[in-house]
Amino acid sequence: MAWRKCYKDALPFSAMVATECINVGLNILYKASTLKGLGFYVFILYSSAIGTLVLLPLAFIFRGTAGLPTIKWPLINRILLLVLIAFIAQLCGYKGIEYSSPTLASAISNLSPAFTYILAVIFRMENLALRSSITQAKIIGTLLSISGAFIVLFYKGPAIISPSQSPSLSLHSPRGTSETNWVLGGLLLAIENLLFSGWRIVQTQVMKIYPAEIVVVFLYALCGTIISAPVCLMAEGNLRAWTLRPDVALVTIIYSGFFGSSIGVVLAWVLHLKGPVYVSIFKPLSIIIAAAMGVIFLGDALYLGSIIGAIILSIGFYAVIWAKHKEELSLGSSSDDKTPLLNSHKFEVKVHLRRAKDLG
Repeated sequence: MAWRKCYKDALPFSAMVATECINVGLNILYKASTLKGLGFYVFILYSSAIGTLVLLPLAFIFRGTAGLPTIKWPLINRILLLVLIAFIAQLCGYKGIEYSSPTLASAISNLSPAFTYILAVIFRMENLALRSSITQAKIIGTLLSISGAFIVLFYKGPAIISPSQSPSLSLHSPRGTSETNWVLGGLLLAIENLLFSGWRIVQTQVMKIYPAEIVVVFLYALCGTIISAPVCLMAEGNLRAWTLRPDVALVTIIYSGFFGSSIGVVLAWVLHLKGPVYVSIFKPLSIIIAAAMGVIFLGDALYLGSIIGAIILSIGFYAVIWAKHKEELSLGSSSDDKTPLLNSHKFEVKVHLRRAKDLG
């Protein structure tokens, strides 16, 4: 019983916290790499190829020992849809980080629970009972998340922590970040989170069709590499851009390929176990991590608008968490209430069978 509770609650929680830390670290490294000249298309192709190679042996081992069903076209069709959504989302996300900062990326990512809940309602994965306090908390939390994101996006405010003149990585952009770039970056990051919310919905459906996380993520990485290769090679025509040197760009690509594939497996497992809304509600944890790492390593400024918006976003986040917790408790109590009735019915059947046997 203790192991089952740990598997269903403690492990997914710990996995999602670790995932957010890894994601923020990747955003920091990517921002640093772009300031050194790493291109988006080079990053995507190399990191996808490394991720595919990492997952290749694991997928064959797992596929051979799990007795899984045959891979059919409906599965491949949905995986190709996942690849398309993820490629466009990554393009928007990483371009948004280039125009703004990893701290803004983490703040805007708090729109993810709102977007995911709205899409889950549309696709009937979440119940919408307007008179229920649980539904009302989810709606209020969603609206607060969107409001907080707008504050972060359109109100920069004074700098609470000024940019460092000598950041740890010495990679602060000499051009700075203009207001126009800040807003454009925020809009691209919002589009990224909307697309990834839809991605989680599709991924949840994929896991119902083929409940094998490692195999699904490998197929996703393989298809992503095959599809992105010609696109990236045509988009980045400068051959010198494809030459990697032992610097922060190479570290970023290896980090993304290795940990990105690991995150993919973890997310697939948690989505299969807990659903898309549970995965999305961990996004606010990235704000504090990104703000601290951005100030320390990149010399980014921390603005008042980001703090105010993050607070409002966090309130909305915890409103959704409270609603999900209450929903799970109510579902658990309803199942417990049904169990004694079922057991008593079985007991009455046994009694009647015993009496019939005695009479016979």
